[in-house]
Formats: sequence, C-alpha cells, structure tokens
Amino acid sequence: RRLPLAMPAYVTAYAYTDFLQFSGPLQVWMRASFGWEGRLLPEVRSLGGAVLVFVVSLYPYVYLLARTALSERAAHLMEAARLLGASMPRRIWTVALPMARPAVVAGGALVMMETLADFGVVSYFGIQTFTTGIYKAWLAMENRSAAAQLATMLLVLVLVVLQLELRAQRRMRFVTSGVGRASSAEAQPHRLQGARCLAAWLVCGLPVLLGFVLPVMFMLRPLAADWSVIPLDRFVQWAGNSIRFGAITAVLAVAIAMLAAYAARRSQDWVTRSTVGLISLGYAVPGAVIVVGLLLPVGWVQQALPQWGFPALITATSTGIIWAYLVRFTAIALQALQSGYTRIPKSLDESARMLGVGSAGLLARVHGPLLRRSALTAALLVFVDVMKELPATMVLRPFNSDTLAVVAYQLARDERLGEAALPSLALVLVGLVPVILLIRTMRSSAAR
Repeated sequence: RRLPLAMPAYVTAYAYTDFLQFSGPLQVWMRASFGWEGRLLPEVRSLGGAVLVFVVSLYPYVYLLARTALSERAAHLMEAARLLGASMPRRIWTVALPMARPAVVAGGALVMMETLADFGVVSYFGIQTFTTGIYKAWLAMENRSAAAQLATMLLVLVLVVLQLELRAQRRMRFVTSGVGRASSAEAQPHRLQGARCLAAWLVCGLPVLLGFVLPVMFMLRPLAADWSVIPLDRFVQWAGNSIRFGAITAVLAVAIAMLAAYAARRSQDWVTRSTVGLISLGYAVPGAVIVVGLLLPVGWVQQALPQWGFPALITATSTGIIWAYLVRFTAIALQALQSGYTRIPKSLDESARMLGVGSAGLLARVHGPLLRRSALTAALLVFVDVMKELPATMVLRPFNSDTLAVVAYQLARDERLGEAALPSLALVLVGLVPVILLIRTMRSSAAR
C-alpha cells in the first residue's frame, strides 16, 4: 500500500498514456479482436485522466497519516466502546472515523500541495494550471511580470493549504498524545471471511495495482519488445548527472540542516525560530515559484550591472540548480535531524560542557556520532527527491546536463515512450529505497 510513493506521478502518466491511448496496445488489440472502429476508451490526456493519476499516486499520504492516527489511540477507545456494548459498525462510525478525521485532513492538504506544485502530469496532459502558466509566461511569452504574478498567487494558495495542514496536524497531535498502543483484542487484526475478505482484498489491492504494479508493467512492455531503442551510453550520462546533483545537494542539505537543528537545540530566540521556520517552509514551495524567485533577481542584476558575471554563474553552472534544490529539500533533512535530536537527552549536553567541551566539539564529538543514522536517512531522502525533481531542473540545469527526470519528460512529450521507459523505471527503482526504509521503520515501531 506504500509502493505508489516510489512512483513519480508523471511516470504513472506516461505509462497509462502509452498503454491506453488510441494507438496503444489495448485499443489496437480490441479493434483487431472484435472488429470495432474508432476510439474505444476515453481520452487519457484529459482532466479525468490527470485526476486518476494523482489519486493512485498520492493516496499514500492520506493512508499513512490515517493509519498512524488509528494505530496510536483508536484501538484503545474502540475497546472502551466495545465494553459499553457498541457494535462493530457503530464503533467504526462513531469512534474510529472521527479519530482519523484530523489525519485525513492533514493528508488531504499534503495531496493538495503536491497537486498544486505538479508540472509533469499537467504539462504532459495539456491542462492549464498555475505551474504550466508560469512556465508558458516565462519561457514562451517572455513575460516576467505575468510569471511573477502567477507565482505569487500560487505561493499564496500553497500557504493557505499549508496552514490548513498545520492546523490538522496540531489537532492530530492533540488527539494522539499520551496514549500508548492498546494490547486489547481491538488492536489485533480482525479475520474476515467470504465476501468481506474479498472486498477487503479489492479495497487494499486495487490502489497498489493501479498506482504501482500496472504502471511498472506498462513501462516494461516496450523495453521487453525492443532493447535497441535504449541509448545506453546516453543513459549512463543522464544517470551520472542525476547522481551528481543528488549527491551534492544531499551533502549540503544535511550540513545546513545539522547546523540549523543544533542552533534550535541550543537557542530558542526569535531569530533562530524564524530561520528554522523558513527552512521548514521550503518543501511546501513549488519548484516553479522557486525558479521565478531566483531568476527575477538575476535578471535585475543583469540589467543593472551587465559587466558582472553573476547571472552567468547562476544560469550557466550548477550553482542555480543546487540553490533551488537546497531551498526546497533542506526541510526534509531538517525534519529528519530534529527527529533524531528528540532521542538525545539534554543531560548529555550539560555533561559535555562540564567536561570543557565547546560548541564545536559538542556538535562534532557528541551529537555527530549519535545523529549518524538520522543524517544518513536525511541524505537518502534528499537524494531521492532531487533525482525525481522536474520543474526546477528543466529551467535551471546547465547546458548538456540533462537528468533522468528531464529526459523522461522530453521523450514522453515527443511521443517516444519506448525510450522514456528506461529513465522512468530508473527513477522508480531509486524511489523504492526510501519506501523500503519506511516499511522497515513502521514494522519496527509496530513490534515495539
């Protein structure tokens, strides 16, 4: 049920388009087998198709938060309701679902932010949204004012959704605080029989089938049919660029997040809180907004001081794209390191200071070894997100530095879906790493 997290939404869009379009294998087989003519299925590249892609790709956000909320306290209260004589349907409707409502709202807000920030799916399907409008105004129409206005409106909308998500998260923490996992019968799996078991399998298996299994199979089909369409030498170059950007960003993001988390632990003044808050906000900002926020000042500097080489440093080297990655993904590293800091008692800081250890020594000799696993996790998460990032990479990448995400989008846009299969599957394979890590973490938490 978590596997669709490894599948970028735009890869899912390419897979379904290749298989279900008018010239795709399914409709060709139906026309040949039954003698039917014309289009036999609805157009995939439509608003309905985009909604389907987003649903099967992003539902794990809601599932994971709701599952956590229900596992932490719902079983305890449902046991109390059972002792009071409530039936199972009544316990579900009056106890479990209200308990999960804040988590569902928080997950829905995350899905809304991801949808607002998406560029690959809506651009490939030809749907006009804020992100496609920003890129069209900037690149096609060369209207920077219109792009800035659209980016500002999108940022305001994202901030509104983010505030909704934060309010839901606060309610969720209030609901689940202070109560451990119940060891009663309500916390144990309920064995289903017959039609109910079949319905449960369909409900749980259909999203995974639509969001992961079928897209992977659709992508493997053109690879199995003709390996000669794959330019392996160029694929190695694209993968090398993706790995290089991801590795550099992961190292820098972890370093910045380590310093920010350490500063937040040592001091709680308004400057530190504001800085940490701004870093945490970065992941909610769409890539299109980051691009406009970077390139507008660069354009002003170029007009005011044309003799400076600053604009070329941003647009002709990796500086601009690494900066954009850090703005967006340092928040992920910061969250992982702050989670690691919660497991380090502050008494260790006091003991180290009593032994004469300074601030630098405290971070390097005490916190560093204890945060090694959290830092590695943070670096892995940042690396994977950089590999899959599309909007900012398309505009800010240096010349001849295409990545797997950009190449997959360009090949799919040119209707060369067979060639787009390999880079798309490579992104899915990379995305499986944090999903496997998440599964192991949740299983170890459940065992405890």
